[in-house]
Amino acid sequence: MEEVLKLKKATYHLWTFTISKLISSFGSQVYAFAISFYILQVTGSATSFAMNLICSLLPRTLIAPFAGYAADKYSRKTIVITAQIASTFAIGGLLLVSLTSGLSLVAIYTTTVVLSITSTFSSVTFSSSITGLVDDGRIQKAMSLNQMSISFASIGSPAVGGLLYGTVSMPVFLIMYMIASIIGVFLESTMNFKLFAKRKEVIVGEPKESMLQSMKAGLAYLKLQPILITLIWIALFINFLFGAFLVGYSFILIEKMKMVSTHFGLTEGAFAVGMLLLSIYLSMRKEVKYPLLVSKRGILGMGVIMGSVALPLLIPMQYGFMFGLYVFIMFSFGATMIIVNTPMQVMMQKMIDDDYKGRVFAILETMAMALMPLGVVIYGFLYDIFPAEWILIGSSLLLIGAVLYLARPSVVRKAHPELGELKVMKSEVVSE
Repeated sequence: MEEVLKLKKATYHLWTFTISKLISSFGSQVYAFAISFYILQVTGSATSFAMNLICSLLPRTLIAPFAGYAADKYSRKTIVITAQIASTFAIGGLLLVSLTSGLSLVAIYTTTVVLSITSTFSSVTFSSSITGLVDDGRIQKAMSLNQMSISFASIGSPAVGGLLYGTVSMPVFLIMYMIASIIGVFLESTMNFKLFAKRKEVIVGEPKESMLQSMKAGLAYLKLQPILITLIWIALFINFLFGAFLVGYSFILIEKMKMVSTHFGLTEGAFAVGMLLLSIYLSMRKEVKYPLLVSKRGILGMGVIMGSVALPLLIPMQYGFMFGLYVFIMFSFGATMIIVNTPMQVMMQKMIDDDYKGRVFAILETMAMALMPLGVVIYGFLYDIFPAEWILIGSSLLLIGAVLYLARPSVVRKAHPELGELKVMKSEVVSE
């Protein structure tokens, strides 16, 4: 009877988590859209716009280790709710400033920093809590629904933001975001973060680890998990080489192919649709049996898709055909990202001990957040010097080479020993 009640609560968590994520993602993306527009409209300065991006990225990189430590040492439910309440107060503070003395860049930058810090604590803690919220059999469903809510927000928020920006004032935007944040607090407060958790109980009188000792323990734990280290290396390579795609795609379509802005927007929309459809598919099907093998194949596909962005630069095409090709490329890229990310995330959720999840996910987030901007800067520099098509083809070959080495057959068999047994059984059947 108790097991049935736990499964019912886990089902409730699945949908509460999804709705909460959808509301908060939608609210933050509409807010980001409005603030970006506002900064560019008021200042006309790309530097001011870039400064807001730095205020969002830099705190995430610096604060993630602290968030990981907190997620492993304190109540995860308290951290998530506190972070969400702090976000609500930060938006309320900006609303108060806008109503009393008018919006200033200092107020916007300060709010962006606070929101970046609170979202880091919230995302690292939520990532660490998935196995405590839902049963083992539905971790893939939870990860897929999470991706689905992000994809919904990615598709809808630019349209809603664009529609509202021309019709309502900035205070109305902020009030809407505050309401979304308050709903998030309410939904998260109804969740039981310890439902399936396997964290060690704190023994009274036991000496407490310092934060530095705790982080060292997290790194020591990682060193003992070779498959986990492989997954992290693969994730880092993807994040860095993704810079070639992020910079190159816009540069080629807008600068080289002279694509109309509405058509460019549609190709970007195709990316979110691809993510959404694959998320829905994975949320309905049974869990992937060999996640590392599936992710490996997905990354190889991603490498091919990245290289194909350069095709119109190598082969002359009619505008309509070129537009259709880029819609297909972006749809495929979005779908492939889910094929890569979801099985990898499920595997990490199952492999990492509950007591180390916060620190491991924090290490991953810190490295990823540092590498992606670095990749964008380096590739921005390279695209000014070398032909775009060779940068993309070179980066795609590098990605394919890296995954073929890091996820070589011996590593895949180590992660999935049953694959080796299956191979032996097949060879025995053939020999008979």
